Amino acid sequence: MTRYTHNFRRPGDTDAPARKPITRRAMIIAGLALLLFSILLLRLWSLQVVTGDEYVAEANDNRTLETRVRAPRGEVLDRDGEVMVGNRSRMAIQLDPTRVPDDPGERRQLFESLAPVVDRPADWIARRYRSEVRDNPPGTFATLVEDSDDETVFYLQENGNRFPQVHVSQEFVRRYPLDTTAAHLLGNVGEADAEDLETRDDLIAGDTLGRAGIEETYDSDLRGEAGTTRLQVDSLGRIKGRLASTSPEPGNSIRLTIDADLQIAGESALRSIGLPGAFVALDTRNGEILGLGSNPTVDPAIFTRPLSEAEAKRLWDEDQGAPMFNRSIAGAYPVGSVYKPITAVAALDAGLIRPDDVIQDNGKITISGQTFTNAGSEPHGPVDLERAMEVSSDVYFYLLGQKMNGTDQLQEWSSQFGIGEPTGIDLTGESSGLLPTPAWRNALYETGDTDRPWAVGDNVQLSIGQGDLQANPLQMAVAYAALGNGGTILKPNLVLQTEDVAGRVLREVEPEAARKIVLDPTHRDQIMDGLNKAAQAPDGTSYQVFGGFPVEVAGKTGTAERPPYGDQSWYVALAPYPDPTIAVAVTVEQGGFGADTAAPVALEILSSYFDETARPVSGGSGNVE
Repeated sequence: MTRYTHNFRRPGDTDAPARKPITRRAMIIAGLALLLFSILLLRLWSLQVVTGDEYVAEANDNRTLETRVRAPRGEVLDRDGEVMVGNRSRMAIQLDPTRVPDDPGERRQLFESLAPVVDRPADWIARRYRSEVRDNPPGTFATLVEDSDDETVFYLQENGNRFPQVHVSQEFVRRYPLDTTAAHLLGNVGEADAEDLETRDDLIAGDTLGRAGIEETYDSDLRGEAGTTRLQVDSLGRIKGRLASTSPEPGNSIRLTIDADLQIAGESALRSIGLPGAFVALDTRNGEILGLGSNPTVDPAIFTRPLSEAEAKRLWDEDQGAPMFNRSIAGAYPVGSVYKPITAVAALDAGLIRPDDVIQDNGKITISGQTFTNAGSEPHGPVDLERAMEVSSDVYFYLLGQKMNGTDQLQEWSSQFGIGEPTGIDLTGESSGLLPTPAWRNALYETGDTDRPWAVGDNVQLSIGQGDLQANPLQMAVAYAALGNGGTILKPNLVLQTEDVAGRVLREVEPEAARKIVLDPTHRDQIMDGLNKAAQAPDGTSYQVFGGFPVEVAGKTGTAERPPYGDQSWYVALAPYPDPTIAVAVTVEQGGFGADTAAPVALEILSSYFDETARPVSGGSGNVE
């Protein structure tokens, strides 16, 4: 018998489990949460509605104004510690573009209210503001007045609430106690441009950096570290208090190798001639530059303010003498007879002539159908090496150039002396010049850039520093220094050491030699003897200049043809003979004979160096070049 079991459900019964009753603990937690939320809402309402205006006012009274305080650049000193470039403080009046009204009417009102304060018309302020905003990176303060007087500055500071858009900034600008002295080697400072700001992380808008010369080469030493000033101001720009700030760290000073007295003597002598020219004075023992100048020059103080386009253009205008062009290191000139010692070394080394070999100088010589002459076609009769140097016999050296043609002997020795390559001086803009070679000219001929290949006449011209040769005073000073010191090609330098603001030495610059060339001591001495006679023997080409100088000098005149211009005047000297400590190279564009124009400049430089004065002389053969 089957039994059935039935499950009976009351109405409303389901399969879900029975609900648990809400506990007392849960009710307490929910109540606390509701209470806290109510308190938060009440506090927010109180802050925003009841006391909101009070806190806004407090916030307006606690704004922070942070400005960058640029460091003064380090000084540039001469070798004896005399300041050649220093600093002075100036106050600049600027407008903050972020606070200048966008509305044209309000902006015009601002400019009109500023006009009597800065003593400029409102239209002038408007134009200046537009040009500053247009030419400078976004957010940069627009400078209205670079160097304001104290009265204007005090007025603006006392009335900051009337002019919240105005910012008065203290700046350090370069000061030049020696005026234009050494302007080319010292260089100048300029404001960072858009390219600088894009490529360098250590600069911001308004920063300055070296643009040329020592200022550029040693900018990282001179520039220093900027500081920050933080002020508490109210909404009207009124200062409420000073916050924690960081002081700027001044840049380090640079002590140069330059002798300021010698530099002034050289520049004064060049300037008195009234023609473009340049000079270099070099220590033959270590490569220290004692003086380096170019004429015409510039007033470096002009770079402490923005230059107009016309002013900047005039600095490079050839009709004005291109004042910014540094002829001492960037000039490219034929050098004339000052090249003859290099030719002599090359010929003696090759055994093509002996110092006592005599040739007959009749004033001219014909080589491959071309006639070459002495200056004025003057004959010098029988001459050996020393005599050829003394009277500057071109015919003697023409023959040497002819004998060395096809051997590259003259080019190889010229290259060893540094001709056709930069010296490595610590300045930008140096020219390598040009050392003409058969390969160089033949390559030009093959490409149609010249009308003929190399010929013997090219080597003949090179032997006396003519033809396609191009060099500058620094290269010739380095070459003569090597002759004077026995064969060391020096790397010229302009810096002795860097110093901190207290004068403590941070780094000394060690002299460098580019290389050593092998000079036969006997050959060197015989060439030096000839150069000494050229300067101080009665038949010497510069006897009238150096014959009465109490210090023994070995020197050479040069008069180089430079079509379509007049003759280039040259003089290079070594002193004291026979073991010189100084080499001086001078050139004057269109100066004529070297003895007439360049040699007197060299005399002034040597007079300053040795603190000696030349006495007048009479007599002499009248040989000049």
